[in-house]
Amino acid sequence: MNGELKKMRIEAFKEADYSGAPTGTFEVMFNPNAYTRKYEVAYEERQGQGDTSSPQVFGTIKPQEYQFDFMFDGTGTATEKVDVQETVDAFFRVTGYDGEIHRPLYLKLVWGALVSKCVLKSADISYTLFKRDGYPLRATVKASFSENIEDTLRVAEERKNSPDLTHRRVVQQGDHLSLMTDRLYRNPAYYFKVARFNDLNNFRRLQAGQALQFPPLKDQRT
Repeated sequence: MNGELKKMRIEAFKEADYSGAPTGTFEVMFNPNAYTRKYEVAYEERQGQGDTSSPQVFGTIKPQEYQFDFMFDGTGTATEKVDVQETVDAFFRVTGYDGEIHRPLYLKLVWGALVSKCVLKSADISYTLFKRDGYPLRATVKASFSENIEDTLRVAEERKNSPDLTHRRVVQQGDHLSLMTDRLYRNPAYYFKVARFNDLNNFRRLQAGQALQFPPLKDQRT
């Protein structure tokens, strides 16, 4: 029902396509008060001959990253009493290295609107309260997860930028045809064939806002 408290959970899978039932599940003690989601685009600086500016040429969109602080309390004051060290160990059994697949497990973060397929990138553990015998009573795990997209989905998403398809691009201020062909074909040498395909009389003087067609790479091979 509405307003029902649901704990964040981490599901672990051995298959890269996340098929089958989870091999393990970890439910947090306390839902996070906040988390960060990092979106990063990588650019390559390219400077054309005679230019003083360095256009930022699109490289790739990096996997998104998530950071959480997970709290563990063994005092019994806020929730039922647990063994903090055993709970931390259980977290790493679900998120860490698996000897059968010889790599860390594939994870799915599930909490409200957040459903992310990812892998554990790093985890820092801070112990802040201890029993008289030295065993921890409180701990915080600062965990960083990196988005993990299975190959079939990644290929489908990248297909829209495939050099084997015809694309329409709009010239931006400072664009050179060789830079534009390099972005799509990963080879600036195709600029002449693209110019010929678009009937450009002067491909060295592109106008911002000008639309160009970039034909399939296989059709441009000589």
